[in-house]
Amino acid sequence: MSNKKILVLGTGGTIAGRSAVAGDNIGYRAAEVGVDDLLQGLNLPSSALIGHVLEAVQVAQIDSKDMGPAVWQSLLLALNAGQADPDVGAMVITHGTDTIEETAFLLSCLLPSDKPIVLTCAMRPATALTPDGPQNLRDAISVAVDPLATGVIVVAAGQVHQAEHVMKVHSYRTDAFHSGDEGPCGCVEEGRVRWYHPLPRNESIALSEDAQQTATRVILSGAAWPRVEIVLSHAGVSGDGVDALMTQANGPRPVQGLVVACTGNGTIHHELQAALERASQAGVVVWRSTRCLFGRIICAEGSPDSADPSAWRAVSFSPVKARLALALALMSDSLAR
Repeated sequence: MSNKKILVLGTGGTIAGRSAVAGDNIGYRAAEVGVDDLLQGLNLPSSALIGHVLEAVQVAQIDSKDMGPAVWQSLLLALNAGQADPDVGAMVITHGTDTIEETAFLLSCLLPSDKPIVLTCAMRPATALTPDGPQNLRDAISVAVDPLATGVIVVAAGQVHQAEHVMKVHSYRTDAFHSGDEGPCGCVEEGRVRWYHPLPRNESIALSEDAQQTATRVILSGAAWPRVEIVLSHAGVSGDGVDALMTQANGPRPVQGLVVACTGNGTIHHELQAALERASQAGVVVWRSTRCLFGRIICAEGSPDSADPSAWRAVSFSPVKARLALALALMSDSLAR
């Protein structure tokens, strides 16, 4: 029986970064080292790949701050091909840390699958004195070949996170990721994966099966995404930003959705709320998330959120993930207002 392939899809990021000065962890250029070179530097023991072979594909080479629909389209094409190939057992994606949580969330919405899709990254460039990328990539491969791995997961600093919960919480440390109240779903110890709890199987995080398929077709077609913006509620905020967005209603890219990063348990400053009400009346879909790092919006029984279908939807995702979920919902016309 032939070995199962592990596709390693490179997209750039700090893990592929290079500095002109050895050991410089700040003044480097992301996306300089190819994914083939990243794999060659791992020196994986043969025991780590029993029954598997690695195959590298350079999907993109960008700083992940610039991640967007064009690269996601290319990534989806590569992942769909991998899922359809019976010789492929799992897929690993090297990615930048800045937007890895968004890419992971997007893929988890669109690609519920028993074939694991493991994203990994680095906080230090490949030229650092002690780069974290090689260990993270080794750990990601260990997770990818583990028989209990499934769905879309992120591996960094020895921890395994589910796409729904993972978030970047530190700007510089190598242990920059957290999974909030839920915590990580596992860890990697000397090449062995220890799972804290079972992973959900074959479930899209945010979409029905029909909506998932429709959104996937839209993305793969290269069509423009629905425009969804994030607005932040804070002390002293005005509604001017929302009103300015609404003046573009007749432009080439009118706003179709707004995600509010609310204070606390879904509250919104009264001036911003008034502007959002005007936008909602004009047909813009408004969703609510919380700007709090931990917790989610909890709606009381009998509140408009639980009883009135026209009320603004409160979601449990972070604002950046809620933005993606709303864009996908708009693509598929599954508008839960």
